[in-house]
Amino acid sequence: MKADIMKKFLLALVFAPTIALAAGAAVHLDKAPDVQGDKAALQNGARVFVNYCMNCHGLSFVRYNRLTEFGLSEQQVIENLMFTADKIGDPMRVAARAAEQKQWFGAAPPDLTLVARARASADGSGADWLYTYLRSFYRDEKRPNGWNNTLFPNVAMPHALWELQGELVLDAETHALKLATPGQLSVAEYDKEIADLVGFLVWAGEPGAGFRKNLGIGVLVFLFVLLGVSYALKKNYWKDVEKN
Repeated sequence: MKADIMKKFLLALVFAPTIALAAGAAVHLDKAPDVQGDKAALQNGARVFVNYCMNCHGLSFVRYNRLTEFGLSEQQVIENLMFTADKIGDPMRVAARAAEQKQWFGAAPPDLTLVARARASADGSGADWLYTYLRSFYRDEKRPNGWNNTLFPNVAMPHALWELQGELVLDAETHALKLATPGQLSVAEYDKEIADLVGFLVWAGEPGAGFRKNLGIGVLVFLFVLLGVSYALKKNYWKDVEKN
């Protein structure tokens, strides 16, 4: 009896991941442009984040002085981006307290330092999810804040960037989003703005990613050269051994 129970338990453990994957419907995510090597794009992404997102969301694991890593001077950071701290070495936290935010919104908005990494899934990268999400808001008068999202239905977050994008509506028949009221930017310009913002959030999740990747390439090149030298040394050594 115990053996049968144990066998069923082991089978459940084996097939549980397969069942979970089958139960989750695939989600279409648009591919986010990779702007990690583009300093101007990261600078613009930081500007968009500070001006439109940082009223509610912080990057508490990123310090302001790290923004100099993609070409900004400390003076530029202090004058244009640092509004919630007194020192350049302070973390990028929101000015409001978590208790206050919970009272205002019902729940404190999450810190976004690791959001690009946390949203990665089998459907796509975290950057793809964010890029799709920030372009999928539409007007919904049934929602308390007047907004909804096709990727994240009934999300509590309002569309903070609606003035830039304009107002989209959801077609009842095709379930496609249509632009009802144009915003300050064209569709292409808004997509570029979101790509820069997402790129900045990807950078914030691991500011040292560029150095890590370059170091990895350097190590592989070194090992390849070492392999060639070792092989040449081996041939030269065994040449004398074989003669004897």
